[in-house]
Amino acid sequence: MAEMEKELRELVESRDEIFEEARDLRRRSQSVMRRIHAGDRLLREYEALPGIARRLVERARPARLLEEEPVQTALQEWVEASLLRAVVMGRSLPTPPSLFVGAVPYLLGLSDLVGELRRLAVTSLGKGAPERAEAQVRQMDDILAILMHFEAPRSVIALKPKQDTARSLLEKTRGEVAMALYLQSIVRKGGSKGPEKRR
Repeated sequence: MAEMEKELRELVESRDEIFEEARDLRRRSQSVMRRIHAGDRLLREYEALPGIARRLVERARPARLLEEEPVQTALQEWVEASLLRAVVMGRSLPTPPSLFVGAVPYLLGLSDLVGELRRLAVTSLGKGAPERAEAQVRQMDDILAILMHFEAPRSVIALKPKQDTARSLLEKTRGEVAMALYLQSIVRKGGSKGPEKRR
């Protein structure tokens, strides 16, 4: 009994440590995304994340905790932060192996990237840069095309709701950008003509 109690205690302690590492990765990833939207492009805070993500995966896999919700959520946020960083730096999107993850957290993180791109597009519109927002809409469109390529049972990955949300965000943002571009074209032409005066 003493040996079994010791083994169980060690398993619980290991599980708690791994879940705490997952929460740390999630918090740091969310912080990076907030910093990006605040205009920080140096992102020194990001430099520690690859090591934390690698360690989490290396510890969670043999402990059979890789599929547990806290770990999967953390990896999804890590993927999202990494993809967003690549976008704002004008780089190619990192691959799943380069982020130490499989298809599920990668696709879920990629789905959420659409929402982050919408935030960037709205910011661009607020700064009077609809052309930049239009480019971000094209990126959203490209990502949705990738997402729509995949189909799997919900028990494997809850991708369908993410696809629907991404499509809705894309159409909403596309409409806003189109209107901004239209208004900009009117301003550049000197404004629209007012109503004719009655004689």
